[in-house]
Amino acid sequence: MAQDTLLQSAPPPALPPQIAAPIARDTSEAKLPRNIEAEAAFLGALLIDNRIAEEVGARLKAEHFFESVHQRLYAQIMRLIDKNVTVTPVTLKPFFESDAGLAELGGMRYLARLTGDAGGLIGARDFAEQIYNLALLRELIQVGRTLVDKAMDTSEAVDPLGQIEQAEAALYNVAQGEGDTSGAVHFNVAVGAALGMVEKALNSGGHVSGVTTGLTDLNAKIGGLHPSDLLILAARPGMGKTSLATNIAFNAASRWRLDKAAGIEDDKNVGAKTAFFSLEMSSDQLATRILAEQSRISSEKLRMGQIARNEFQRLVTASQELEDLPLFIDDTPGLTIAALRARARRLKRKHDIGFIVVDYLQLLQGTGRNEGRVNEISEISRGLKTLAKELQVPVMALSQLSRAVESREDKRPQLSDLRESGSIEQDADIVLFIYREEYYRLMVKPDGPIMDPKTAADEEINQKYREWEDKFSPTANKATVIVAKQRHGSTGNVQLRFESEITKFSDLAREDYMPGGFDE
Repeated sequence: MAQDTLLQSAPPPALPPQIAAPIARDTSEAKLPRNIEAEAAFLGALLIDNRIAEEVGARLKAEHFFESVHQRLYAQIMRLIDKNVTVTPVTLKPFFESDAGLAELGGMRYLARLTGDAGGLIGARDFAEQIYNLALLRELIQVGRTLVDKAMDTSEAVDPLGQIEQAEAALYNVAQGEGDTSGAVHFNVAVGAALGMVEKALNSGGHVSGVTTGLTDLNAKIGGLHPSDLLILAARPGMGKTSLATNIAFNAASRWRLDKAAGIEDDKNVGAKTAFFSLEMSSDQLATRILAEQSRISSEKLRMGQIARNEFQRLVTASQELEDLPLFIDDTPGLTIAALRARARRLKRKHDIGFIVVDYLQLLQGTGRNEGRVNEISEISRGLKTLAKELQVPVMALSQLSRAVESREDKRPQLSDLRESGSIEQDADIVLFIYREEYYRLMVKPDGPIMDPKTAADEEINQKYREWEDKFSPTANKATVIVAKQRHGSTGNVQLRFESEITKFSDLAREDYMPGGFDE
């Protein structure tokens, strides 16, 4: 029924019996969806007018054809067109004189027959669409068969969750039109992608080749968030790692909306629709943070309802501006890495998300096949890196740091402080640490000052307070993002402004910028 529906729009011309009969030979695949006549009509149209390849060549691949001879014909036609050769039955002849499959169909007479009816030119685009859709149906059948075969096979250890994840991945590939095609690409394709990335950075105005963080100095250091990269954002409690992740998620989603409204093409948009997996905070708590940042009202005031009427109006205005923000929050607790990957695929398929945040890595669970927490964390970090490559989006995972940081005199985090597994550092493309000296200065704040000192003891208290204040003032409302690892560039420090009341990171004013902000 599905096949009949596909063919109603533009029925292709029927092939003559002497040609159609050999193709429609009885095989074990006789019931698979296909339209041999549409394939022949499309190839004929393509041989008559090579310009058709410009419209469908990027999507339609040789493996989408059911008949193997048609696969070889289409592949050779596209190779010649890529070399600016005019393709006709005559120019194809040298490549197929010894082709046994084509000889079975009549050899060169078959090619001549393909171009004998120009009626295929009218429906060429429809034929290409039919060929592509039927190929997807065949791939879907193959996925179903494999799924049934594996589910019926109980000879090995039963792993239903693993099978579900594999099925999700296979279905995602079918939805993306990948099927079982090879993952290898020619070097010139990779070079083209690299040049596109450079062009995007050149045209962005902010030298961002990936998704923007919304923070100028951080963008300048790492070039934005790149597709297929796993970024680890780690810090001790109280440093603001969730705040920074929320800020970046909002900035990316907001920039996508802004560029889209400006008519910028999707492949040149430096923003991204964003998925935020929050395993610690609820969706309304994250929304409250974003509202606090955008309305510049303390999140504590919002929770307590202690706001004035003019502040409430700012809050309403901010909420209206955020209504169509392409930011998707999943606050399901206790997710396994397999479940997270499945949900991310669905979001990619339904909403075309371009950036994923996971808060935080240690709250994810493994599949239960590993012994020990270290092995489980290794599985999770590898799973996140695999997800980034599979969906071709940057994935930012927040991570805890070990208590070793607190035992050192210098509280700045190091790569060795990543908690529970060295595989986090190994799998990550970029590792970012947040360090706020202000936080540690406030922890040792002395008593004082005494406004009207009367005794020597009062003066001593004030002196200690002034000494503390001299050290605290340069650190107030400032944070350092330490780029501890970067596959694509150098390491170093980036200075940011941090407003703790509204949990907002932003660029530091130039006059306040600390020298050596980009020291290697």
